[in-house]
Amino acid sequence: MRSLLLTFALFAFLSVGLAAQAPPPAPAQPTPTADSNQRDLVIAKDKTAGQSIAPASVTIPRSYALVVGISHYKNLPAKAQLQYPDRDAADMYTALISASAGQFPPENVHKLIDDQATLAKLKQELETWLPNVTGPDDRVVIYFAGHGFISGGKAYIAPYDIDPANIGATAFSMDELGKLIGGRIHGKWKVLLTDACHSGAITPEDDTAQVNHSLLNLNTSIFSLTASRDREQSFESSQWGGGHGIFTYYVIKGLEGEADTSGDGVVTADELAEYVHENVRLATHARQNPTSERGSFDPNMVLAYNPGTSAKCTGPTCAGTLRYGTFVIDSNMDDTEVWLDGKSLGIFKKGVPQRFPGITPGPHTLRGAHAGYAPDGPREMQIYPGQDTTVSIRILIARQRNHAAVEDFDQGLDRYNKGFESNYKEAAADFQKALAIDPQYSQAALYLGRAHHALYQDDDAIKAFQQALTIDPEYLEARLSYAAVLLDTGDLDEAIRQLDSVTKRDTTNGMAWYLQSQAYVRKGSYDQAVASGEQAIKYTPANAEAHLWLGEALRKKQQCDEAKTQYETYLSLSNFNSALAGKLNYYLLGSLIGMGSKKRATQQDIWRELRAQAFVGICDCDWMQKNYDVAATNCQKALTLTPTDLFANYRLGLVMAEQYNRAGSIGLLEDARKYFNAVIAINPQTDEAARSRKYLANIDSVLAQANVKQP
Repeated sequence: MRSLLLTFALFAFLSVGLAAQAPPPAPAQPTPTADSNQRDLVIAKDKTAGQSIAPASVTIPRSYALVVGISHYKNLPAKAQLQYPDRDAADMYTALISASAGQFPPENVHKLIDDQATLAKLKQELETWLPNVTGPDDRVVIYFAGHGFISGGKAYIAPYDIDPANIGATAFSMDELGKLIGGRIHGKWKVLLTDACHSGAITPEDDTAQVNHSLLNLNTSIFSLTASRDREQSFESSQWGGGHGIFTYYVIKGLEGEADTSGDGVVTADELAEYVHENVRLATHARQNPTSERGSFDPNMVLAYNPGTSAKCTGPTCAGTLRYGTFVIDSNMDDTEVWLDGKSLGIFKKGVPQRFPGITPGPHTLRGAHAGYAPDGPREMQIYPGQDTTVSIRILIARQRNHAAVEDFDQGLDRYNKGFESNYKEAAADFQKALAIDPQYSQAALYLGRAHHALYQDDDAIKAFQQALTIDPEYLEARLSYAAVLLDTGDLDEAIRQLDSVTKRDTTNGMAWYLQSQAYVRKGSYDQAVASGEQAIKYTPANAEAHLWLGEALRKKQQCDEAKTQYETYLSLSNFNSALAGKLNYYLLGSLIGMGSKKRATQQDIWRELRAQAFVGICDCDWMQKNYDVAATNCQKALTLTPTDLFANYRLGLVMAEQYNRAGSIGLLEDARKYFNAVIAINPQTDEAARSRKYLANIDSVLAQANVKQP
C-alpha cells in the first residue's frame, strides 16, 4: 500500500506517486537507486487520434495558475513524508513564469509550498481567488503535488495540516474541486496537472481506481494528461534532473521547449502529451504510461511559447521511439552551476552525476561555472537519438587578477562608496579601465553597473550586469543587482524571474525576498508581497527595508495595525545619523527603485526618502483608521524629509480638510489648500492632482463665504 501523492494544475491532467520500489532497468535508462520511489497511478483516459494544430499567430491569453507542492506534512509520520513535491512545484512555478516557456505574469501565479499550503489557504485560492480573477477567455493552470486520500468512499487532496484521523474535515474534496473547475473557475483553456501517490500506511481505504475515477470525472471540457493508466505505478527519483517525479520532470522539460516538435516555438497540448508519454514510457520500461484525453479542448491551446526555439531533429533518425537523447553530467567541484542552452540545470555536487533525459537530438550548448574560477565552456555538445551523452564539467583554473586591473577596481570602489554624482562618474571610469585590462573581471562589471545605475544610466547598467552574469552566471550578487535595476526600469516580470532564480539557489537570501516583496507590491499582488516579505524578515530580521516593504503590502491589504508595526520597526532599524546614511551601501541604491523618484544623487537621499515613505505609510493607515491628528503628524514628518512627496501632500490636504469638517477652523482649511496646491505643482497630470483641483474649488467657495461674513 502506498501513500497517495496528488498534484493539481489546470494545465495538464497528470499524475505520479510514491513508494519504496523502482521500475525495472531498461536499455539506455538509469538503474534506479534506493531513493527511487513508486507513485501509484491517479487517473487515466485513453488517448485518441489527433494531431496538434499550430496556431497561425500566437496570442497568449490572460493567464492564472495555482502551484502547490507539499513534501513535508505537519501531522504525518516520518515514513509518510515525501521527497520531491516541493521541488517539483518550485520548478513548475519557474517554468510557468519563464519568458521562454509558460509566459505567465508572475503575480498571476500563486505558489504554496509545504507549510504555506494549509487547508484554509487552499480554500482561499481555489474557492475565492481563482473564481474571482478568471474570465471566459483566460488560460488557467492548477498544479498540486502532495498526498491524497480516500475516506468514506470519497477522494481528497491533502493540505499540509491534514489530520489523518479526520480526513473529511481537514482535506479538500475532489468532488468540490471538480465543481470549481467545471463551473466557478473560468477560462477557455483549462489544464489540470496531478501528481499522485498512494500508500496504505496512511490511507484508511485502499481504492486506487476510485481515486483515479474521481479525478477522471472532474471535468470533460479541459485538456487532461495523466501520469499513468489505472492501477499502474508511477515513479520519482533523484536520477531525473537531480530529483523529480519522472512525469513532472518531462512535463517541465516539455514546457521549456523540448516538446516543440514542429519547431514553431509553440508547445501545444498535443505536443506535450506526445512528448511526455513517449519519454515516461521509455524511462520506466513501459511500466508507466501517461495517457491524454482529447475531448472538447481547443487544439490550438498554447501551453508554452518561445519563438527562439526550433526543432533540432527532423530527419528520419528522429522518427519512432528513439527520438530523444540524454545528457549525463557531473562536476569535479561542489557548488558548480551548469547551464544548458542558456537555462540553468541547477547546482551540482562533486562526483554526483545527474541525468537529463528527453533532450531533442542535435547540438546543444553547455557551460559550467563556479565563483572565482574560469568557467568550463560554453561548449557545443551533440545529442543523439536514444543515446546517453556523458559530459564532465571541469572547473580547474582559479582566476588570477591582473594587478593593474585590481588597482583600478579598488580605486573605483573607494570612490563609489563615497557617494555623490562626481564620485560615481569617476568610479565608473575606473571600473571600465579594470574591465579593459581584464574582461573576465565580473566584480568590476557588477560595480560598473551599480555606478551607472546611481547616475540614472539604466541601459548601461543593465549591459554591465548582464556582462557580469555572462562571466559568472552563478554570481548571485550580480543577479540581485540586475533585478534591482529591472525594478527601476519597470520590467517587474523579469525582475521577479531573476529573484526567483536567486531564492531557489539561496533560500535564506533576505535581500532577494525583500526585493521580490517590493516587486509584488508594485504589481498589486499583495498576498504574494506579504509572503515574500515574511520570508525576508525570517532570514534577515535586521534588514530594515524588508520591514518597510512588508508594511507597504500589509497597508495595501488594509491590515493597518500589522502594517504600522512593520513601518515602526523599519524606522527603528534605520534610525541613525543621516551622515552615516551617506556612507551606507544601500543595495544598488535600489530600495526606492521604480517609485517615481529620480532625484537621488546620494545614498543620503535614499535614506531620507525611505524614512519619508514609512511615515507616509503610517499616516495613510491612521487616515484609514480615522486617527486624523496622528495622521497629520506623520505626514508632516514625511514632508520634513521629502517636501515634494506628492502623496504625503495629498493625504495631508485630506487630513486637514477632515479636521476642518470636525473643528470648523478656517486655518485648517487654508492649510489644506496649501497642500492641494503643492500636489498640482509637483505633478499636474496625476489623479491626485485632478482630485486636488476639485477639493480646491470647494475650499475656495467656503473661504469666499467666510470672507463675506467677516466685518
